[in-house]
Amino acid sequence: MDSSATDVKAREHLRLRFETCYPFHPATLSVFQRKWQALSQYQQTRGTLAMLAQWISWAYRTGFAEARREALITLGSAPLDVPDFRGVALGQLGDPRLVTALDSDVCGPQSHARTLDADTKGALRSIHRRAGTVIFFESSGGQKDRVAHLPELRFALGEPDLDTTSVDTAALALEEKSYFVRRVGSDGFKITHQPTMKKVVNDRRASLDEDSEVKPTMRDVVRKEFERGATVPLVCFPADGAAVQDTPRLTLVLMDPGQEWDAAAKDLRRTVAEWTRQRGNSPRLYPGALVWCLRKPGRDLREKVETWLAWQKVAREVAQGTLGSEFDAADRDVRGKLAVAEDTAKDEVWAGYRFAVVADAAEPDGLKAIDLGAGHSSASETLCGRVITALKSQALLNESVGVGYIDRNWPPALKASGAWPLSSLRQSFLDGALTRLLDPDTVLRRRIVEAVETGDFGLASGHRHDGTYDRLWYQDAVAGDEVTFEPSVFLLTRARAQALKAEPAGAPSAKTPPAQQPPAGKGATPGTAVTPAPGGGTPEPGPSTRVLVVSGEVPPELWNRLGTKLVPKLKGGSDVSLRIEFRTTVAADAAAALSCELRQALQDLGLEDKVRVD
Repeated sequence: MDSSATDVKAREHLRLRFETCYPFHPATLSVFQRKWQALSQYQQTRGTLAMLAQWISWAYRTGFAEARREALITLGSAPLDVPDFRGVALGQLGDPRLVTALDSDVCGPQSHARTLDADTKGALRSIHRRAGTVIFFESSGGQKDRVAHLPELRFALGEPDLDTTSVDTAALALEEKSYFVRRVGSDGFKITHQPTMKKVVNDRRASLDEDSEVKPTMRDVVRKEFERGATVPLVCFPADGAAVQDTPRLTLVLMDPGQEWDAAAKDLRRTVAEWTRQRGNSPRLYPGALVWCLRKPGRDLREKVETWLAWQKVAREVAQGTLGSEFDAADRDVRGKLAVAEDTAKDEVWAGYRFAVVADAAEPDGLKAIDLGAGHSSASETLCGRVITALKSQALLNESVGVGYIDRNWPPALKASGAWPLSSLRQSFLDGALTRLLDPDTVLRRRIVEAVETGDFGLASGHRHDGTYDRLWYQDAVAGDEVTFEPSVFLLTRARAQALKAEPAGAPSAKTPPAQQPPAGKGATPGTAVTPAPGGGTPEPGPSTRVLVVSGEVPPELWNRLGTKLVPKLKGGSDVSLRIEFRTTVAADAAAALSCELRQALQDLGLEDKVRVD
């Protein structure tokens, strides 16, 4: 029979014998108590010596197997992962409930200390497990306040090759990950059988639903961060290329957080390239106006959002009083931790969405990826501003464009004629051939007006067969609405504009349109001779003005010609007004996308307050 079992039976027999024979005698009872204490101390001494012997054996074995050069016995080398040793140690402490804490945080096969020690080597090998072991001994017995302070940890784990700051870092990292190790004061650590609030948070995180909670929250936090202070239009998480409108204004397209951009994501790269070239089944007119924003590989954003959602659940349970009372009062104050989790999730949006992809004809697949670098919300005002700044630093975007830039990039095929159609000029800024502009129409219209007035360029419209134009502006004031991006309106070089301006007086004027007869029934204008009526008499004066109304249906193939043929003639009168009414029939599932695109087009034209889309 085992000697320890024999001792226990002898002690129990002795106790029963004394209680039976001398149940009421005080002196006898005192003798019995002293003998009982002596036997207990003897048993504890035997257990301590056995634990020490086992400790020495395991420390020697570990030092030989791992080639460790530390002292034979240190407080951090205790083999708490050995069940017999751990059982004796907990028996000496009289608190077997700590076995759960040790398995979870310090010495279990899946403990947090082992996870943190996976990448440690050299003098730092198993530093987190050793720190947890010291915290267990220092905070469980022999201490007045039962707290392991940093100086005690440094003294217990210090080695010639180990920096003491590494001990502090290991203790803080273990406390941050653990479920049962908690901070006490500024430099104290303590391990108890009561779990911390982090365990509750991780339990709530494990119960989150991927489709109904995690993914919608990820999209929501990404959209709100990009929309905050946005200065350009945004398209959030398109399902296909048809959901991204074809507009000349620079547009940021946010890809879903579940899509990661890296060298191995060839399918995603092909998808973005296809959506850049095509909008559904139609080729895009303005591929250069799209900037795709994509997330870097990794689970960081998902983990931060999950932690934030878990803290939200814990905060609700604390407010409702449904959370158990076994937690410390300090752990139950979750407001600060909830705010930190929310800020961390938002900061991860800045750090995660670090790739901007634009159209570039020089690349094999037509895409150029720009790495924005690791971002933080404190480094810039808005996420849109960060993307725009990166494009400007790569010379891919400008606020405006100079006269010299247009002149240097004049197409070689058009140098002889000296005339560049404004529709082609505008398209060059929108298909990636020239630099990108935030609002090409506004910028080009303003720059052309200034260049014509200063004589850097000329402007003409209505090309004739003899090489002249119906109208010519050079060093003249030009109204902004005269600059229309149509094939019949041309930007002229300075030499070409000067040559047309200097034509002989007898030649047909290139600046003034040919004389036209007044419309039938319209009164004579000042400076126009009145033809005498037959019979030599002067016609009686009729009404001074008349109102002409042009109405009827126009075939679609003639819509573009209305702006060049009909509208300029009507502008000769006064109080010209124009009302439009378009009707089209589309599929119900495409109506929302078309309506959004029409509103964007009206906004680009500055008509969002005057024309509505029903």
